Amino acid sequence: MSLGAFLAALQRYLPADRILSHPAALAAYESDALTAFRQRPLAVAVPETQDEVIATVRLCHQHRMPFVARGSGTSLSGGSLPVKDGIVIALNRLNRILKVDITQRFAVVEAGVINLDITRAVAHSGLLFAPDPSSQPICTIGGNIAFNSGGAHCLKYGMTSNHILGLKVVLPDGEVAHLGSESLENVDADWVGLFVGSEGLFGIALEATVRLLPKPETYRTLLAAYRSMEAAGDTVSAIIASGLLPGALEIMDNLSIQAAEAAVKAGYPTDAAALLIVELEGERAQVEAEWERLQVIIERSRPYLVKVAQTEEERLKIWKGRKSAFSAVGRLSSDYIVQDGVVPRRRLGEALARIDQLSAKWGIRVANVFHAGDGNLHPLIMFDGRQPGALERAEALAGEIIDLCIELGGSITGEHGVGMEKRRYMPRQFGQVDLEAMQRLRRAIDPLELANRGKVFPEGEPPALHHVGPHPLERAGVISRE
Repeated sequence: MSLGAFLAALQRYLPADRILSHPAALAAYESDALTAFRQRPLAVAVPETQDEVIATVRLCHQHRMPFVARGSGTSLSGGSLPVKDGIVIALNRLNRILKVDITQRFAVVEAGVINLDITRAVAHSGLLFAPDPSSQPICTIGGNIAFNSGGAHCLKYGMTSNHILGLKVVLPDGEVAHLGSESLENVDADWVGLFVGSEGLFGIALEATVRLLPKPETYRTLLAAYRSMEAAGDTVSAIIASGLLPGALEIMDNLSIQAAEAAVKAGYPTDAAALLIVELEGERAQVEAEWERLQVIIERSRPYLVKVAQTEEERLKIWKGRKSAFSAVGRLSSDYIVQDGVVPRRRLGEALARIDQLSAKWGIRVANVFHAGDGNLHPLIMFDGRQPGALERAEALAGEIIDLCIELGGSITGEHGVGMEKRRYMPRQFGQVDLEAMQRLRRAIDPLELANRGKVFPEGEPPALHHVGPHPLERAGVISRE
């Protein structure tokens, strides 16, 4: 079937103004947050209801049309990059909160609901949705489910998978399945656990039953500045070894500190080699007891500056700096790659020292921001895409960092997913038998490999075969980054 005939068939389910095919309209969808790669889709379908999504998927299956589900496009691994000769199904308009049960502490939300909007909707009842990735104000639940997102507070509360009770999904052949339930108790196989983190290979989540938690009674948040990254890393080890379980443990290096401070004026000391953010939360009596133990550990670690948030406004200011770090690095570099390898906590100091060595070796600046509590590194590798070969050199450095994480007993990804970016590294972490088992499972659910084709697995044609440099309009002199 030709594209024109497919789009004509699609108009039986969607009005023409919600089927985008003009090049200008498609330009907004040709990349996600991994902007080094672009692939223009054949078309973008913009459903407003679950039935429209289901009908679109069934049509794709009938005509063997590859498709990619997309929310806000915040994927940093190319996970929502369009598939060559396929369509994008944009889910942003599936943004309804369908049910909230305050007594049982759950909510039923559609896939296009913004993460932070769930907490806003239940805040009056003293509840919240715990996963809090840095893109929390714009990322969608569907994307969080696809990549099992975490966030600053995942040390204590876990990842998205720990907060999804049930799912309604449409499989790649158009079948609708209900996984899990509204209860924490589940006697069936863990189909929800299988689907969460599957990066869109098993179909599209239409709605999710999410777990709600009580908002902590109190918070105690401090910021400690150190003259070396090693001292900050050792402090993290000491905190964990003491038996304390903070809500969050985050570290930023000097480059990220400077960028965040310039962007949001968070009150960070710009001369610090490393900044440690520690937050305790929970019942007041428990937090106060833990606070006394934490202060002893911090004092022994000899930071040259300690700031304690005295008000909620000051606490939010500290977190605004941390959560703005990724975007703020754009002040230091026109382009950058964000990695998210994982290393054991006990080897954090070693990993950071090796990253510094690799940065010097390649002559490329690397800003480090990471979830120190679970060893999830976020090195931001800076380059100028206008310089020939700069992207390729940055990617080579990123590859060495991934190899380092594997060597130290970690993983190639913590929460950003494999997507397109890391698929070539899968054989370095997994053996052939493991990869074949994963493929068999994927093909059992999607024999035609229509859903997010070309992602995760190392073989097969990727969605985009080449890097992109400056934007075409920039090359033409229409726009400028200066």
